Amino acid sequence: MKTVAFGGMDEEAGGDGLRERITRTGEDALGRLAQDLLENPLVNGAIARAFEAREKAAAAQEVAFGAFNIPSAADIERLTRRLRSVSQRLEGIEDGVDRLDQRLEALNKPALSGAEERLSAIEDHLAKLGAELGSLSSALDAQPRSHPREQERLEVDAKPAAAKPKAKAKAKRSAKKSS
Repeated sequence: MKTVAFGGMDEEAGGDGLRERITRTGEDALGRLAQDLLENPLVNGAIARAFEAREKAAAAQEVAFGAFNIPSAADIERLTRRLRSVSQRLEGIEDGVDRLDQRLEALNKPALSGAEERLSAIEDHLAKLGAELGSLSSALDAQPRSHPREQERLEVDAKPAAAKPKAKAKAKRSAKKSS
């Protein structure tokens, strides 16, 4: 079964050709219409006045935004570009700092490993000394406090001081005998 299109042509045989001709004819007509409108001084003047009005409105909008301390689209665009520039510079600085950090780490690694070993040895030695001091302190606190030997002798020597009156009596006796 065949379907009949414009002018008795079937779609299978020449439908695409007809569609192309209609499209081409429409585009040509629109192009001529646009050309005629642009050549018309009245339309051309209206378009020019519209563009001037648009520029004046944009300028007035920018002034109004400035009065209210609101940034315009141009201000935001400038700020965005500036922010991108600063961001790129900051990334460069970060990369440089990372490279410098890696170099310093590579240079200090041998020195740090020796210092860490010495510090570890010192800490171990201090821990041993602390343990020894703790044991000595507990040993001293555990023993009862005794008096030194010298003090004990002083107590023994103090008894003959009471015997001095006997010496006086002896002296009196010997004085009597000699008289």
